[in-house]
Amino acid sequence: MIRILKLLPANFSKPVIVVQHRSRDERSLLEEVLQQKCQVKIKQADEKEPIKPGTVYFAPPDYHLLIERDGTFSLSCDAPVNYSRPSIDVLFETAADVYKERLLAIVLTGANKDGSHGIKKIAGMGGTTIAQAPETADYPEMPKAAIRTGSVQQVLDPEAIGQYLLDTMKN
Repeated sequence: MIRILKLLPANFSKPVIVVQHRSRDERSLLEEVLQQKCQVKIKQADEKEPIKPGTVYFAPPDYHLLIERDGTFSLSCDAPVNYSRPSIDVLFETAADVYKERLLAIVLTGANKDGSHGIKKIAGMGGTTIAQAPETADYPEMPKAAIRTGSVQQVLDPEAIGQYLLDTMKN
């Protein structure tokens, strides 16, 4: 992920929303460490926070992150999905309902199939879908599961994903 985020300039024109599986008990400085290495603004998403361009938002540990129709975040303590809370599928499905064909979803390294159900919904609504090339992933199961759905449009290494994001600024 750092290989992608560090390529984004401070004036990146799109919001980026990240779900990383983290333990609820984990004291993490993830956002602070990434901010020191990246130009784009990085923060943890808050309840009812408006989603703004040029910010990378992380789902808080032990909360599902949802997108509301009014363009704000919502946090949920509902049961884990695919053994995960936060769940990528929960974010993808709610984001697909709001952004439809304007949504770009990327599945990166991970050790389960989280994200594969949501990626199908995004593709079905006309959104763009990308998976990390499994051979470049520390844990290839998540990108492989997404690719197996038949809904992934491109399989790219992290640097190519970063370049793809940069190219979206031109559109």
